[in-house]
Amino acid sequence: MWRNRAAFRLLNIKLVPGAPQQLENRGFKMMASSATATASNIDSNTRGQSTAAAKSLNVKELRQASTAPPSFNIAKMTELLDHDNHEMRKQFREFLSSDDIFIPRYNISLADEREAALQKLQRICDAKFISVLDFKNNPLRIFAAHELSGIIDGAMATKMTVQFNLFGGTVLKLGTKRHHDKLLAGIDTLEDIGCFGLTELGYGNNAIEMETTATYDKSTQEFIINTPTTLAQKYWITNGAIHAKHIVVFAQLYVDGKHYGIHGVLVRIRDDNMKVMPGVRVEDMGYKIGLNGVDNAKLFFDNVRVPRENLLNRYSDVAEDGSFTTSIESNRKRFLTVADQLLSGRICIASMSQGGSKTALTIALRYAATRLTVGPKGQSDTPILNYQLQQRALLPLLATTYAINFGLDYVKDRWAFQNEDGSEHQEVVTMCCAIKTLAGWNLHDVASTARERCGGQGFLACNGLGIAIASAHASMTAEGDNCVLMQKVAQERLMAFTTLPVDDGKKEDLSDVTYLHNLLKKRENTMFMTLGMKLMAAGKDGRFDTWMYKESDLVQGAARAYGERLVSERFAETISAADASCQDILQQIYHLYLLTVMERNLGWFVTSGTMSVDTGAKVNAAAADACRVIAPQTLNLCEAFAITDSMLSAPIARDWVEYNVRDNQGEVI
Repeated sequence: MWRNRAAFRLLNIKLVPGAPQQLENRGFKMMASSATATASNIDSNTRGQSTAAAKSLNVKELRQASTAPPSFNIAKMTELLDHDNHEMRKQFREFLSSDDIFIPRYNISLADEREAALQKLQRICDAKFISVLDFKNNPLRIFAAHELSGIIDGAMATKMTVQFNLFGGTVLKLGTKRHHDKLLAGIDTLEDIGCFGLTELGYGNNAIEMETTATYDKSTQEFIINTPTTLAQKYWITNGAIHAKHIVVFAQLYVDGKHYGIHGVLVRIRDDNMKVMPGVRVEDMGYKIGLNGVDNAKLFFDNVRVPRENLLNRYSDVAEDGSFTTSIESNRKRFLTVADQLLSGRICIASMSQGGSKTALTIALRYAATRLTVGPKGQSDTPILNYQLQQRALLPLLATTYAINFGLDYVKDRWAFQNEDGSEHQEVVTMCCAIKTLAGWNLHDVASTARERCGGQGFLACNGLGIAIASAHASMTAEGDNCVLMQKVAQERLMAFTTLPVDDGKKEDLSDVTYLHNLLKKRENTMFMTLGMKLMAAGKDGRFDTWMYKESDLVQGAARAYGERLVSERFAETISAADASCQDILQQIYHLYLLTVMERNLGWFVTSGTMSVDTGAKVNAAAADACRVIAPQTLNLCEAFAITDSMLSAPIARDWVEYNVRDNQGEVI
């Protein structure tokens, strides 16, 4: 029931006091009640009818009836999807399901939303489910915490990733004992909440040109941190508006007038009483389109002085007399080193995106299994999940989410266990950039499609899909705009490119996953070879114009071809190592994933001659058939995500009939 008259005015609907009327507008069915009606004057007969109606449709039984017996061991599938830290994940899920603080609230103020996000994170930290030292002792545990937290609250997970990865991880990796002794314990307990001050108003993807300065004063042995222009203000600084005491300020370092590139310097922005420090100006960025539990800020520094020891000095240092020493020879390489925490941050964001995708799919598919509408006999006796429309919209996204899960697991391992000599680093950088973009774009597709396929229920905040949409947009932008990251993927891959081995004589057979994977390798080869030839033809002087102004579609396509081929490769490897009971259904999901990639890129595959026109004409039907094969196991596949009812919270994923017996005001608490 919509009570806000302004909302009806926006829809150009007239409310007539005392005359309830059934309305249908833009696909939403809404009951407009009398302006004077309240919950207190709904008579007992109406309540009795509502209760009777609720009893006439048993959501739990419907969900069970829509689900075939599992064709695989669900516990083994969960183990495969979880990949690592199994006991920690089990305990974390139980913890998140046992405390009412994790139940979302919607009709609250901005201040309360921010406080709620902080208190949720505080509970997790108090229970010791995450530590900045995990980066040394068990880095995969960090990513597990991010995925599960992303299910509960995207805002809280965002605060987590800044506190433990960007701020905490930077202090750990770029700092030395003097910084560790002072801050690491407080980072874990949230006694010392911090920010990551890289982005400036005028400098995001081009952060190497930032304007903030850190000038060494030998006479006082201090660095002077200054914001020289409006464009130099630190921008989008998570935790900065309300909760943080510290910030790692990235600034252009100057000693005796000489420029030494970008370095990180610890700056106190609030004292222990949370009063803003002298010379620091903090401006709250206010409401956003989502994730308003995150307190983003603009920060300015007016010649703020900090001790020399505040320089994060693992790789470079300034002595008392102003002498500069470094183990990294160039300013650019120093910048790449100090900004390296963005790399693990991209895995954190991909993990959060996966948590969001699994949640949105579970919500939408559970609802689809219990929402009845007109069937063959003209009666409302058929779950919408039975319809091809619903299956074709959601099941390819389910397959893609499984596929990205296995690709991300591989990237996590490659990042966490790479050779210490740095020989694998550049390849790992490319993988991290690719998987972050694919996971974020998939969350966008999942959340938007799930919202639409849930109809008006998907538009209610309490059903969680709006949060997933906002989280997707944050994922696509934070720690590297997805399309810009794909430019980096294409560049790095092109520099190291060697053609992948392919089977040119393979028979065209859309039921053969090896044939479909072979097509992905052919696409990657063709795109990168074409891009390379165009750049060679352009020459050194024309390279920039070719890359940025003429061949952007090819650059993006080549990068995506690399990412999707990598994911496909890892999916195939995962199946071969999976529990025997899971292999058949995984093969079916893998088949649907490959057909989904074909379907999305059918124009290229056919026009490039990689696939014949006749075979291309059959792709749509093959994908529809693959959906039909998987459909009976849909809810079992969601069950393998091991998201408890409490973690889901969305009424449409639980008992949405019982939820609507009472006047709930759109809240789940």
